[in-house]
Amino acid sequence: MRLTGSQILIRVLLEQGVDTIFGYPGATVLDIYDTLYDHAHEITHVLTAHEQGAAHAADGYARATGKVGVVFATSGPGATNLVTGIATAYLDSVPVVAITGNVACAQIGRDAFQEVDITGVTMPVTKHNFFVNKVSKLADTVREAFRIAQSDRPGPVLVDIPRDIQSAVCEYTPAPAVQPRAAQPVDREAAAAAAARLAQAARPCLYVGGGVVTAEAGQAALALAEKLDAVITSSLMGIGAVPDDAPRYLGMQGMHGRYAADRAMSRADVVVALGARFSDRATGNKDRFCPDADIIHIDVDPAEIDKNVEAAIGLTGDVRQILETLTESVEEKRLPDWQAEIGRYRAEGERLGSGGADAPKALIDAVNRIKTDDTPVVTDVGQHQMWTAQFARILKPRTFLSSGGLGTMGFGMGAAIGASIATGKRAVLITGDGCFGMNLNELATAVRYGVPLTVVLMRNGTLGLVRQSQTLFFGGRYSATTLDRQTDFVKLAEAFGATGARCTDAASFERALADSFASDGVWVLDCPIAPDALVLPMIPPGGSVSDIITAVDVED
Repeated sequence: MRLTGSQILIRVLLEQGVDTIFGYPGATVLDIYDTLYDHAHEITHVLTAHEQGAAHAADGYARATGKVGVVFATSGPGATNLVTGIATAYLDSVPVVAITGNVACAQIGRDAFQEVDITGVTMPVTKHNFFVNKVSKLADTVREAFRIAQSDRPGPVLVDIPRDIQSAVCEYTPAPAVQPRAAQPVDREAAAAAAARLAQAARPCLYVGGGVVTAEAGQAALALAEKLDAVITSSLMGIGAVPDDAPRYLGMQGMHGRYAADRAMSRADVVVALGARFSDRATGNKDRFCPDADIIHIDVDPAEIDKNVEAAIGLTGDVRQILETLTESVEEKRLPDWQAEIGRYRAEGERLGSGGADAPKALIDAVNRIKTDDTPVVTDVGQHQMWTAQFARILKPRTFLSSGGLGTMGFGMGAAIGASIATGKRAVLITGDGCFGMNLNELATAVRYGVPLTVVLMRNGTLGLVRQSQTLFFGGRYSATTLDRQTDFVKLAEAFGATGARCTDAASFERALADSFASDGVWVLDCPIAPDALVLPMIPPGGSVSDIITAVDVED
């Protein structure tokens, strides 16, 4: 059948099972939106307050489901407003397809109104991008975008469609949904070498990253750990890969990791890294990272092997398949001395308590009591993010959503909206007043669409994590980190049509939190905390576990 480009685009999205699109219309996507009008019964379009919010919402939708998130934007500023969201998805390996309009092909390169070379702009932060200059190529290009976004290491793909291509006509042939490319077979020789090294391990540790969540390999990781009598730590992106209450799980490691997790990693003689990229926040000083360990690095992306940390053995492919192969290959053993050592680290960590962050921990403990196991817990970036990583009880994959690689302040509102719409569950956004101020306009989106969302605002009047570094490493010279804003967040919530509550202590917070879960719509819980509360333990930048900070006296 002969269809216009915009009709072909929507048909292909339906082929791929797309049921929700986040976006913002404009002149160069009018044909697409006109066609979308005819398919409103098949595809829900969520109109956000800003294109950045739309990009984060598509990202949150993808993180919560594993499906491809889709976002639309017009050319020029509409497209450039997507860039931060696209980069956020890229650094965290999230499958997103961004569809942008552009000026007509004859106007490309002539500085037409709202013309931007968005493929050039986004080239460094996409897996791939496409400029469609022939309508006959459109269907297969969009299909390929979905295949690339989902295959191997997932990530964002952008498709830029000039306005005249949207209105041009050509033959359309339906096709089934594309399938991700199959991972390469397990390298049996490398797997045998890894199994042989694991057989000799006296202090084994599995380090799970976001790739374990993507590969749905958490149970496989637990099975290997059980056979080896190993412990498990995670990166920020790996939180939820295995349940927080799993006996072998020690928690997130790294700069703001749990004490026992950092100690265990530093003492391990074999570290099996699974779908993790060894960022600087995880390793600190790489020359002093895991000094006694042979690292077995398993990842779907061969570029990650030896990129940041040299591996004794590298295996590339599907993480779950490799784990299952290793588990079949190793003999079961018990390591009482290692487990006794781990017990001491756990006890030392318990004695440290909350590291002086009593109020933030009490808030997160209340969230743990009231949320369900499948509640999406979303964070922005900063102290509240690290406290959530330390204290939140995350028991299922894809229920902890946070910007890890790019560290995007303002990520949370859009991502929480996307996660809630994707799952039908009330999402909890834990944020700070610095981050919340960046994209609080998306309250309008959440209210308009009746999104069940509870915003837990840890308000300390500062840019907390930057201020913490100024406290510890810059002599308390608080340059540009005191917000000094007069915003009444309860009234602000009410102005947007949400429910606001001011929580003066842990008891009033828990009551308001319970009320939000018992009701519909959007709630903003304003929770003041002390500006001098610190995220501890902390490994200083460029330091190692031997430099770990567990307590600080902060003078008034």
